[in-house]
Amino acid sequence: MDEWIIGMDLSTLLAVEENGGKFYDRGTPGDAMEILKGYGMNLVRLRLWNDPFDDKGNSYGAGGCDIETVLALAKRAKKLGIGWLLDFHYSDFWADPGKQRVPKAWRGMSAEELERAVYDFTFETLERCRREELLPRMVAVGNELSNGLLWPDGLLMEATEKAYKNVAAFVSAGIRAVRDVEKRIPVMLHLDNGGNNRLYRTWFDHYFANGGADFEYIGLSYYPFWHGTLDGLRDNMNDIALRYGKKLVVAEVSMGFTMKDYASYERLALDERKGMATKPEHVAMISYPMTPQGQADFMRDVLEVVREVPDGLGRGLIYWEPAWIPVPGVGWANAASCEYIQEPGPYGNEWANQALFDYEGRTLPALNVIREYAARG
Repeated sequence: MDEWIIGMDLSTLLAVEENGGKFYDRGTPGDAMEILKGYGMNLVRLRLWNDPFDDKGNSYGAGGCDIETVLALAKRAKKLGIGWLLDFHYSDFWADPGKQRVPKAWRGMSAEELERAVYDFTFETLERCRREELLPRMVAVGNELSNGLLWPDGLLMEATEKAYKNVAAFVSAGIRAVRDVEKRIPVMLHLDNGGNNRLYRTWFDHYFANGGADFEYIGLSYYPFWHGTLDGLRDNMNDIALRYGKKLVVAEVSMGFTMKDYASYERLALDERKGMATKPEHVAMISYPMTPQGQADFMRDVLEVVREVPDGLGRGLIYWEPAWIPVPGVGWANAASCEYIQEPGPYGNEWANQALFDYEGRTLPALNVIREYAARG
Protein backbone atom coordinates (compact mmCIF):
# COMPACT_ATOMS: atom_id res chain seq x y z
CA MET A 1 0.00 0.00 0.00
CA ASP A 2 2.89 2.35 -0.76
CA GLU A 3 1.19 4.00 -3.73
CA TRP A 4 -0.06 7.57 -3.54
CA ILE A 5 -3.60 7.32 -2.19
CA ILE A 6 -6.52 9.09 -3.81
CA GLY A 7 -9.40 7.76 -1.76
CA MET A 8 -13.12 8.48 -1.60
CA ASP A 9 -15.55 7.55 1.15
CA LEU A 10 -18.59 6.20 -0.70
CA SER A 11 -20.49 4.75 2.24
CA THR A 12 -23.85 6.26 1.24
CA LEU A 13 -23.57 5.50 -2.48
CA LEU A 14 -25.95 2.52 -2.60
CA ALA A 15 -28.61 4.43 -0.69
CA VAL A 16 -28.25 7.47 -2.95
CA GLU A 17 -28.64 5.29 -6.05
CA GLU A 18 -31.57 3.35 -4.62
CA ASN A 19 -33.35 6.64 -3.92
CA GLY A 20 -32.93 8.02 -7.41
CA GLY A 21 -29.53 9.71 -7.41
CA LYS A 22 -27.93 10.04 -10.86
CA PHE A 23 -24.40 11.02 -11.79
CA TYR A 24 -22.97 12.73 -14.87
CA ASP A 25 -19.50 13.43 -16.18
CA ARG A 26 -19.39 16.23 -18.77
CA GLY A 27 -23.04 15.60 -19.57
CA THR A 28 -22.75 11.82 -19.90
CA PRO A 29 -24.58 9.68 -17.33
CA GLY A 30 -22.50 7.07 -15.55
CA ASP A 31 -21.76 5.05 -12.45
CA ALA A 32 -20.33 7.29 -9.71
CA MET A 33 -17.62 4.80 -8.78
CA GLU A 34 -16.49 4.48 -12.38
CA ILE A 35 -16.55 8.25 -12.84
CA LEU A 36 -14.41 8.79 -9.74
CA LYS A 37 -11.96 6.11 -10.86
CA GLY A 38 -11.56 8.09 -14.06
CA TYR A 39 -10.49 11.06 -11.95
CA GLY A 40 -7.81 9.09 -10.13
CA MET A 41 -9.61 7.34 -7.26
CA ASN A 42 -7.67 4.22 -6.28
CA LEU A 43 -9.18 3.50 -2.85
CA VAL A 44 -12.78 3.34 -1.64
CA ARG A 45 -13.35 3.92 2.07
CA LEU A 46 -16.40 2.24 3.62
CA ARG A 47 -17.60 2.62 7.20
CA LEU A 48 -18.99 -0.38 9.07
CA TRP A 49 -21.50 -0.19 11.91
CA ASN A 50 -22.01 -3.26 14.09
CA ASP A 51 -25.81 -3.54 14.12
CA PRO A 52 -27.45 -0.50 12.52
CA PHE A 53 -31.03 -1.75 12.89
CA ASP A 54 -33.78 -1.35 15.46
CA ASP A 55 -35.54 -4.30 17.10
CA LYS A 56 -38.03 -4.44 14.19
CA GLY A 57 -35.25 -4.70 11.62
CA ASN A 58 -35.53 -1.11 10.41
CA SER A 59 -32.25 0.35 9.17
CA TYR A 60 -30.80 3.40 10.90
CA GLY A 61 -30.22 4.90 7.45
CA ALA A 62 -27.33 7.23 6.57
CA GLY A 63 -26.20 4.68 4.03
CA GLY A 64 -27.05 1.60 6.08
CA CYS A 65 -23.39 0.67 6.61
CA ASP A 66 -24.07 -2.90 7.73
CA ILE A 67 -21.79 -5.67 6.51
CA GLU A 68 -24.03 -6.55 3.54
CA THR A 69 -23.96 -2.97 2.26
CA VAL A 70 -20.23 -2.68 2.81
CA LEU A 71 -19.44 -5.89 0.94
CA ALA A 72 -21.75 -5.00 -1.94
CA LEU A 73 -19.80 -1.77 -2.46
CA ALA A 74 -16.46 -3.52 -1.93
CA LYS A 75 -17.41 -6.01 -4.64
CA ARG A 76 -18.11 -3.16 -7.06
CA ALA A 77 -14.76 -1.60 -6.25
CA LYS A 78 -12.99 -4.90 -6.84
CA LYS A 79 -14.60 -5.28 -10.27
CA LEU A 80 -13.17 -1.90 -11.18
CA GLY A 81 -9.72 -2.86 -9.91
CA ILE A 82 -9.95 -0.50 -6.92
CA GLY A 83 -8.89 -1.43 -3.41
CA TRP A 84 -10.94 -0.55 -0.37
CA LEU A 85 -10.45 0.60 3.21
CA LEU A 86 -12.63 -0.97 5.92
CA ASP A 87 -13.41 1.63 8.59
CA PHE A 88 -14.53 -0.04 11.82
CA HIS A 89 -16.63 2.29 13.98
CA TYR A 90 -17.26 -0.24 16.78
CA SER A 91 -20.69 1.30 17.21
CA ASP A 92 -24.17 0.73 15.81
CA PHE A 93 -24.32 4.24 14.36
CA TRP A 94 -22.08 7.28 13.88
CA ALA A 95 -18.86 7.32 15.93
CA ASP A 96 -16.72 10.47 16.11
CA PRO A 97 -15.16 12.72 18.78
CA GLY A 98 -18.62 13.74 20.01
CA LYS A 99 -20.06 10.24 20.33
CA GLN A 100 -18.64 6.74 20.66
CA ARG A 101 -21.64 4.63 21.69
CA VAL A 102 -21.07 1.05 22.75
CA PRO A 103 -22.91 -1.34 20.39
CA LYS A 104 -26.20 -2.66 21.76
CA ALA A 105 -24.84 -6.21 21.97
CA TRP A 106 -21.87 -5.04 24.07
CA ARG A 107 -23.72 -2.98 26.66
CA GLY A 108 -22.90 -3.87 30.24
CA MET A 109 -19.58 -5.49 29.38
CA SER A 110 -16.48 -4.87 31.47
CA ALA A 111 -13.41 -3.30 29.89
CA GLU A 112 -11.85 -6.74 29.57
CA GLU A 113 -14.97 -8.09 27.88
CA LEU A 114 -15.06 -5.11 25.50
CA GLU A 115 -11.47 -5.80 24.51
CA ARG A 116 -12.42 -9.36 23.59
CA ALA A 117 -15.53 -8.15 21.76
CA VAL A 118 -13.44 -5.81 19.62
CA TYR A 119 -11.08 -8.65 18.73
CA ASP A 120 -13.88 -11.10 17.91
CA PHE A 121 -15.90 -8.63 15.82
CA THR A 122 -12.84 -7.51 13.86
CA PHE A 123 -11.63 -11.06 13.29
CA GLU A 124 -15.03 -12.43 12.28
CA THR A 125 -15.69 -9.53 9.91
CA LEU A 126 -12.36 -9.94 8.18
CA GLU A 127 -12.77 -13.71 7.98
CA ARG A 128 -16.04 -13.14 6.15
CA CYS A 129 -14.25 -10.74 3.80
CA ARG A 130 -11.67 -13.45 3.17
CA ARG A 131 -14.33 -16.07 2.44
CA GLU A 132 -15.89 -13.75 -0.12
CA GLU A 133 -12.47 -12.89 -1.58
CA LEU A 134 -12.95 -9.26 -0.56
CA LEU A 135 -10.19 -8.59 1.95
CA PRO A 136 -9.64 -4.84 2.27
CA ARG A 137 -6.43 -3.15 1.23
CA MET A 138 -6.33 -1.24 4.52
CA VAL A 139 -8.20 -1.32 7.85
CA ALA A 140 -8.96 1.60 10.15
CA VAL A 141 -9.32 0.35 13.72
CA GLY A 142 -11.83 2.85 15.07
CA ASN A 143 -13.05 6.14 13.64
CA GLU A 144 -11.87 9.60 14.74
CA LEU A 145 -10.52 8.32 18.05
CA SER A 146 -9.52 11.72 19.45
CA ASN A 147 -11.73 11.28 22.52
CA GLY A 148 -11.38 7.49 22.62
CA LEU A 149 -13.95 4.81 21.83
CA LEU A 150 -16.48 2.56 23.58
CA TRP A 151 -17.53 5.15 26.13
CA PRO A 152 -17.45 5.42 29.11
CA ASP A 153 -14.61 2.88 29.57
CA GLY A 154 -12.63 4.38 26.71
CA LEU A 155 -13.62 8.03 27.20
CA LEU A 156 -10.61 10.33 27.00
CA MET A 157 -12.33 13.65 27.72
CA GLU A 158 -11.22 13.37 31.35
CA ALA A 159 -7.83 12.02 30.21
CA THR A 160 -7.34 9.55 33.06
CA GLU A 161 -4.57 6.98 32.89
CA LYS A 162 -7.17 4.22 33.17
CA ALA A 163 -8.99 5.57 30.12
CA TYR A 164 -5.77 5.79 28.10
CA LYS A 165 -4.96 2.22 29.10
CA ASN A 166 -8.40 1.03 28.02
CA VAL A 167 -8.16 2.83 24.68
CA ALA A 168 -4.76 1.25 23.98
CA ALA A 169 -6.17 -2.16 24.91
CA PHE A 170 -9.30 -1.81 22.74
CA VAL A 171 -7.38 -0.53 19.71
CA SER A 172 -4.64 -3.13 20.11
CA ALA A 173 -7.26 -5.89 20.19
CA GLY A 174 -8.52 -4.73 16.81
CA ILE A 175 -4.99 -4.59 15.42
CA ARG A 176 -4.23 -8.10 16.69
CA ALA A 177 -7.33 -9.39 14.95
CA VAL A 178 -6.26 -7.81 11.66
CA ARG A 179 -2.81 -9.39 11.98
CA ASP A 180 -4.31 -12.78 12.82
CA VAL A 181 -6.40 -12.76 9.66
CA GLU A 182 -3.84 -11.26 7.28
CA LYS A 183 -0.54 -9.77 8.42
CA ARG A 184 -0.05 -7.87 5.16
CA ILE A 185 -3.06 -5.60 5.63
CA PRO A 186 -1.84 -2.18 6.86
CA VAL A 187 -3.67 -0.60 9.80
CA MET A 188 -4.61 3.04 10.24
CA LEU A 189 -5.34 4.88 13.50
CA HIS A 190 -7.40 7.97 12.81
CA LEU A 191 -8.00 11.16 14.81
CA ASP A 192 -9.93 14.29 13.89
CA ASN A 193 -8.80 17.96 14.03
CA GLY A 194 -5.75 17.58 11.82
CA GLY A 195 -4.35 20.99 12.71
CA ASN A 196 -4.14 20.27 16.44
CA ASN A 197 -0.58 19.15 17.12
CA ARG A 198 -1.09 18.94 20.88
CA LEU A 199 -3.95 16.47 20.36
CA TYR A 200 -1.83 14.16 18.18
CA ARG A 201 1.25 14.25 20.39
CA THR A 202 -0.78 13.64 23.54
CA TRP A 203 -2.87 10.83 22.04
CA PHE A 204 -0.08 8.87 20.40
CA ASP A 205 2.42 9.40 23.23
CA HIS A 206 -0.11 7.91 25.66
CA TYR A 207 -1.01 5.14 23.23
CA PHE A 208 2.57 3.97 22.92
CA ALA A 209 3.28 4.48 26.64
CA ASN A 210 0.41 2.09 27.37
CA GLY A 211 1.79 -0.63 25.14
CA GLY A 212 -0.36 0.04 22.08
CA ALA A 213 0.17 -2.37 19.20
CA ASP A 214 2.12 -1.15 16.20
CA PHE A 215 0.44 0.07 13.02
CA GLU A 216 1.38 1.62 9.68
CA TYR A 217 -0.71 4.75 9.04
CA ILE A 218 -1.88 7.78 10.99
CA GLY A 219 -5.09 9.20 9.56
CA LEU A 220 -6.09 12.83 10.10
CA SER A 221 -9.43 14.49 9.50
CA TYR A 222 -9.15 18.03 8.17
CA TYR A 223 -12.15 20.21 7.48
CA PRO A 224 -11.07 23.85 6.98
CA PHE A 225 -14.29 25.22 8.46
CA TRP A 226 -13.70 23.30 11.73
CA HIS A 227 -10.01 22.42 12.05
CA GLY A 228 -8.00 25.61 11.56
CA THR A 229 -5.67 26.72 8.81
CA LEU A 230 -3.73 24.73 6.27
CA ASP A 231 -0.58 26.00 7.97
CA GLY A 232 -1.72 24.25 11.14
CA LEU A 233 -2.31 21.01 9.22
CA ARG A 234 1.11 21.32 7.56
CA ASP A 235 2.91 21.94 10.85
CA ASN A 236 1.18 19.04 12.56
CA MET A 237 1.81 16.57 9.74
CA ASN A 238 5.45 17.58 9.42
CA ASP A 239 5.97 17.15 13.16
CA ILE A 240 4.23 13.82 13.70
CA ALA A 241 5.75 12.30 10.56
CA LEU A 242 9.20 12.69 12.10
CA ARG A 243 8.10 12.05 15.68
CA TYR A 244 6.38 8.70 15.01
CA GLY A 245 7.78 7.62 11.63
CA LYS A 246 4.36 6.60 10.32
CA LYS A 247 2.84 7.15 6.91
CA LEU A 248 0.23 9.91 6.99
CA VAL A 249 -3.08 10.15 5.14
CA VAL A 250 -5.65 12.90 5.43
CA ALA A 251 -8.34 10.31 6.07
CA GLU A 252 -11.28 12.72 5.83
CA VAL A 253 -11.35 16.02 3.99
CA SER A 254 -13.88 18.12 2.11
CA MET A 255 -14.63 21.64 0.95
CA GLY A 256 -17.91 23.18 -0.14
CA PHE A 257 -18.74 24.35 -3.65
CA THR A 258 -21.79 26.43 -2.71
CA MET A 259 -23.77 27.79 0.21
CA LYS A 260 -27.01 27.56 -1.77
CA ASP A 261 -29.70 25.73 0.17
CA TYR A 262 -30.76 22.34 -1.14
CA ALA A 263 -33.91 21.61 0.87
CA SER A 264 -36.00 21.44 -2.29
CA TYR A 265 -33.86 18.59 -3.65
CA GLU A 266 -34.58 16.40 -0.64
CA ARG A 267 -38.22 17.50 -0.39
CA LEU A 268 -37.79 17.89 3.37
CA ALA A 269 -39.30 20.63 5.46
CA LEU A 270 -36.76 22.96 7.05
CA ASP A 271 -37.58 21.63 10.52
CA GLU A 272 -36.58 18.16 9.32
CA ARG A 273 -33.04 19.26 8.51
CA LYS A 274 -30.15 20.18 10.73
CA GLY A 275 -28.88 22.48 8.00
CA MET A 276 -25.51 22.48 6.32
CA ALA A 277 -22.49 21.37 8.30
CA THR A 278 -20.72 24.40 6.81
CA LYS A 279 -22.53 27.08 8.77
CA PRO A 280 -22.04 30.68 7.54
CA GLU A 281 -20.16 31.71 10.68
CA HIS A 282 -17.63 28.93 10.04
CA VAL A 283 -17.29 29.73 6.35
CA ALA A 284 -16.53 33.35 7.18
CA MET A 285 -13.35 32.25 8.96
CA ILE A 286 -11.73 30.44 6.02
CA SER A 287 -9.86 31.92 3.08
CA TYR A 288 -11.56 29.89 0.35
CA PRO A 289 -14.97 30.86 -1.05
CA MET A 290 -17.64 28.17 -1.15
CA THR A 291 -17.69 28.08 -4.94
CA PRO A 292 -16.65 25.43 -7.48
CA GLN A 293 -13.38 27.29 -8.04
CA GLY A 294 -12.82 27.77 -4.31
CA GLN A 295 -13.29 24.02 -3.82
CA ALA A 296 -10.79 23.28 -6.58
CA ASP A 297 -8.23 25.74 -5.19
CA PHE A 298 -8.53 24.24 -1.73
CA MET A 299 -8.00 20.72 -3.06
CA ARG A 300 -4.84 21.80 -4.88
CA ASP A 301 -3.46 23.40 -1.72
CA VAL A 302 -4.27 20.52 0.62
CA LEU A 303 -2.73 18.03 -1.81
CA GLU A 304 0.43 20.15 -1.83
CA VAL A 305 0.55 20.07 1.98
CA VAL A 306 0.41 16.27 1.94
CA ARG A 307 3.08 16.02 -0.76
CA GLU A 308 5.46 18.23 1.24
CA VAL A 309 5.49 16.01 4.36
CA PRO A 310 9.11 15.03 5.15
CA ASP A 311 10.64 11.73 4.07
CA GLY A 312 7.81 11.01 1.66
CA LEU A 313 5.55 10.06 4.57
CA GLY A 314 2.58 12.03 3.27
CA ARG A 315 0.79 9.33 1.31
CA GLY A 316 -2.44 10.93 0.09
CA LEU A 317 -5.95 11.76 1.13
CA ILE A 318 -9.50 10.41 1.28
CA TYR A 319 -12.36 12.73 0.35
CA TRP A 320 -15.36 12.27 2.60
CA GLU A 321 -18.66 11.39 0.89
CA PRO A 322 -18.12 13.05 -2.51
CA ALA A 323 -21.24 11.35 -3.92
CA TRP A 324 -23.72 12.13 -1.12
CA ILE A 325 -25.94 14.28 -3.33
CA PRO A 326 -29.36 15.42 -2.07
CA VAL A 327 -32.06 12.84 -2.74
CA PRO A 328 -35.12 12.09 -0.60
CA GLY A 329 -34.60 9.38 2.00
CA VAL A 330 -30.81 9.59 2.38
CA GLY A 331 -30.26 11.83 5.35
CA TRP A 332 -28.00 11.92 8.37
CA ALA A 333 -30.57 10.11 10.53
CA ASN A 334 -34.03 8.63 9.99
CA ALA A 335 -36.91 7.79 12.33
CA ALA A 336 -35.34 4.54 13.56
CA SER A 337 -31.92 6.06 14.27
CA CYS A 338 -33.42 9.16 15.87
CA GLU A 339 -35.25 6.94 18.33
CA TYR A 340 -31.96 5.14 19.00
CA ILE A 341 -29.97 8.34 19.61
CA GLN A 342 -32.93 9.99 21.37
CA GLU A 343 -33.09 13.05 19.13
CA PRO A 344 -36.22 14.44 17.45
CA GLY A 345 -35.27 14.33 13.72
CA PRO A 346 -35.46 12.90 11.16
CA TYR A 347 -32.55 14.75 9.58
CA GLY A 348 -31.61 15.32 5.99
CA ASN A 349 -28.30 15.53 4.16
CA GLU A 350 -25.93 18.02 5.82
CA TRP A 351 -23.16 17.30 3.33
CA ALA A 352 -24.50 17.80 -0.20
CA ASN A 353 -22.72 21.13 -0.65
CA GLN A 354 -19.42 19.36 0.15
CA ALA A 355 -19.73 16.73 -2.59
CA LEU A 356 -17.61 16.52 -5.74
CA PHE A 357 -20.82 16.38 -7.77
CA ASP A 358 -23.26 19.28 -7.79
CA TYR A 359 -26.88 18.98 -6.65
CA GLU A 360 -27.81 17.55 -10.07
CA GLY A 361 -25.05 14.93 -9.87
CA ARG A 362 -22.66 16.63 -12.30
CA THR A 363 -18.88 16.48 -11.76
CA LEU A 364 -17.20 19.58 -10.34
CA PRO A 365 -13.85 21.20 -11.28
CA ALA A 366 -12.10 19.96 -8.10
CA LEU A 367 -12.03 16.51 -9.67
CA ASN A 368 -9.73 17.79 -12.41
CA VAL A 369 -7.27 18.90 -9.73
CA ILE A 370 -7.49 15.52 -8.03
CA ARG A 371 -6.86 13.72 -11.33
CA GLU A 372 -3.80 15.89 -11.96
CA TYR A 373 -2.26 14.88 -8.63
CA ALA A 374 -3.23 11.24 -9.11
CA ALA A 375 -1.39 11.21 -12.42
CA ARG A 376 1.76 12.55 -10.73
CA GLY A 377 1.75 9.50 -8.46
